[in-house]
Amino acid sequence: MTSSLRAALVGYGLGGSAFHAPFLASTPGLVLGAVVTGNPERQTAARDRYPGTEVIGSLDELLTRADEFDLAVVTTPNRHHAANATALLEHGLPVVVDKPFAASLDDARALRETARSRNLMLAPFHNRRYDGDFLTVQRLLNEGRLGRALRFESRFERWRPDASVNRKEWKENADPANAGGITFDLGSHLIDQAVVLFGRPTHVHAEVLVRRETALVDDDVFIALTHDNGVRSHLWMSAIAADLGPRFRVLGDKAYYVKYGLDPQENALRAGEIPGGPGWGEEPESEWGRVGADRQSTVERTDPGAYQQFWSGIVTALRTNTPPPVTADDGVTVLEVIEAAYRAQASGRQEIPPVG
Repeated sequence: MTSSLRAALVGYGLGGSAFHAPFLASTPGLVLGAVVTGNPERQTAARDRYPGTEVIGSLDELLTRADEFDLAVVTTPNRHHAANATALLEHGLPVVVDKPFAASLDDARALRETARSRNLMLAPFHNRRYDGDFLTVQRLLNEGRLGRALRFESRFERWRPDASVNRKEWKENADPANAGGITFDLGSHLIDQAVVLFGRPTHVHAEVLVRRETALVDDDVFIALTHDNGVRSHLWMSAIAADLGPRFRVLGDKAYYVKYGLDPQENALRAGEIPGGPGWGEEPESEWGRVGADRQSTVERTDPGAYQQFWSGIVTALRTNTPPPVTADDGVTVLEVIEAAYRAQASGRQEIPPVG
């Protein structure tokens, strides 16, 4: 029997404890071998939840023992993503790195080149490809139920009018090196999903705004993408939406699909549920979307969300030396669009140059 791959999780904040550790500990073929954090409270939390997992106090210590592991997962503050991932790759470890892939396009490209030069897997963590509602959109388009796609509307909106509540300093810091703001945060997911469906865009229009009085970084953003096939993607991300719009509204030349509410996996993970069991990722019928045209529509069951599929894909990629479910090229594309969006806010609609 092939032994399981030992993973080292670098960082144990919300991302590490809720979105990574539960899957590293439960995915067939993976073992959560170590959690890397210097925070005493997080060290205790990791030991309590995963008593068989070693806690390592620093990335430097992990690097001296890199040959004891088969995979590293980086979920540190955004400004450290590229540097930490680069150090791990240079010590021979394949890496999954949380979004955003890097704090700048130049850093993203350099990180990709480091992985290529060492023939090591490098996978951005775009888990929202496995949201149930997004899987439903993919299925409806693939089945031709909506006809030819014309317009894709996608939103991550919240009502958090006070920027000082639950503020993470590095997410609200205006220093570009921190990759703070809602464009890097929620926008990374929305852009990636649009690219998965309709390909790398050719042009970008953006409204990147700071609305709340005490906010220092963008908190209310609209991005419009023009895809080569003629589809227009309209993406909203906001912390100050007093009325939440539909999560998805997809218009085709035969029918539409509209869906409100968020995938349930995040709340389940925050509540400490073990992923992948019976009913995992299932939405109640009251949350399902609708497919129709004009005034005629029917309820459409939401496909179960399946973040575990990202991790099983990582296992397969490492076992077979094949591409991971999300590639470094995908991460670079998201940064290309983000930087084009910031330029577009300053100077108008931006053309995205050829793949770089």
